[in-house]
Amino acid sequence: MSLVLPGPDSKHRCRWCLATPEYLRYHDTEWGFPVDDDRRLFEKICLEGFQSGLSWRTILDKRENFRAAFDGFDFRKVAHYDDADVARLLADAGIVRHRGKVEAAIGNARRACEMVDKHGSLAAWFWRFEPPATEVAAEPVSTSPESIAISKELKKLGWRFVGPTTVYAFMQAMGLVNDHAEGCVTRAEVARARRSFTRPIAA
Repeated sequence: MSLVLPGPDSKHRCRWCLATPEYLRYHDTEWGFPVDDDRRLFEKICLEGFQSGLSWRTILDKRENFRAAFDGFDFRKVAHYDDADVARLLADAGIVRHRGKVEAAIGNARRACEMVDKHGSLAAWFWRFEPPATEVAAEPVSTSPESIAISKELKKLGWRFVGPTTVYAFMQAMGLVNDHAEGCVTRAEVARARRSFTRPIAA
């Protein structure tokens, strides 16, 4: 089965993104482009945790609701959430109301603050794990040695809902790897963005 198909403009793209217009827009403008903004990195790893057991479409449809509910994923603010905030979030029909995931997001925000204080930024910490350039995989993969390593380190630091598959999806989305399929029109755009991207360095 081909990993790419022609889109509405006849240009070939990753097969998965043609399921919905929202996927297509996300694929063309976000997925795989390198990110060094700490708030976006924190948002993405939280949303990947909320996705566990669900589809990304569900999370993408609710993303603006999540942003409103979690103060734009400002982890300095989320780190100070208390029981009242947990109750507020569990009553919010616009997000995924799962107590474990809500509490994990708040705990992860506290861990994120600690990491920034120690390393200067979340970006500097995550980008240390960027894998060396390799050939494009013939078939999609869901984990990598790097995602396993990141998951292990995050769990040691007290993060939750950060298994290797969740972390690999985060790496794909945030541009630590370019997993656009060979022949996808966006793959070359992401490659150019990655070449010009300045990797963050720990303080």
